[in-house]
Amino acid sequence: MPTSKPTQAHREHVALGMSAALGAFLMFTVMNMFAKVLSDNHSVIEIAFYRNLIACLPFLISIFAFGRREILVIHSKPSLVGIRAVIGTISLVTTFAAYSLMPMADTTALLFTASLFIPVLGVIFLRESVGPWRWSAIALGFIGVIIMSHPSGEVNTLGIMVALFAAVLHATLQIILRYLSRYESPETISFYFFVIGVFLTALPLPFIAVRPTLAEIPLLVGVGLSGAAAQWLLSIAFRNAKAAVVTVFNYSSIVWAALFGWMIWNEWPMPTVIAGAIIVIASNILVIWRESRLGRISDARFRAKL
Repeated sequence: MPTSKPTQAHREHVALGMSAALGAFLMFTVMNMFAKVLSDNHSVIEIAFYRNLIACLPFLISIFAFGRREILVIHSKPSLVGIRAVIGTISLVTTFAAYSLMPMADTTALLFTASLFIPVLGVIFLRESVGPWRWSAIALGFIGVIIMSHPSGEVNTLGIMVALFAAVLHATLQIILRYLSRYESPETISFYFFVIGVFLTALPLPFIAVRPTLAEIPLLVGVGLSGAAAQWLLSIAFRNAKAAVVTVFNYSSIVWAALFGWMIWNEWPMPTVIAGAIIVIASNILVIWRESRLGRISDARFRAKL
């Protein structure tokens, strides 16, 4: 009996972490779904502005209502915090643009390639070593991209290019966060990302903004709230389960994306897209397995999404 209680408690924490991870990636997909719906009448820059503005509110409440002034403190890397915010804003806009150009499942599958770019960028910027297992996984993943890029039907070349560029930006953010998280708290990094993102996306608003209709206001609020909910759930997931476990739930996104695409736009991924996505996911799982064995996976990876 004395040993059974800790085991049961541990299982309950893991179950909570897994449930939170599943909810987090659902919320990320909901955020992208709202952005795709709004992109018919609004610029993706304008949508990103509302997303960042609303996501700032929980932080502002924490700082000024609950006295958490430590969130404002940048300890040693202010320039890198700013660079992360700028790249993160461009990444968010580019991601929304990719979803506006292509079906949700197709875009989600292409964005999975971010994990394939990470080892390459790690070699270039962090001087990390990449062994034959991970190089093989990267090569396999890009074979999947080639298959997805040549479906038997219409090819949205622009959408594919934008999605792959967004994936590169996601990977770049994850490399920055891998380094930056050694010096700054995740709350501080996220807060300045949202604040700087608000100002950056506000600059072109006088030229591109469209007054939202009453029906669109809940969608704009939903973009921000779903993004904030995803961040909160993901933090719970990483507190209660290992990073390698949480990471695998990222691939539930393609299920949600395919479901929303079918329900709202009557989209269904072509067989070649499904086949390519399976190859990309398999290669990602191989990379995750190798990285987890080397102890390199951390929750900083997924803060690039926030």
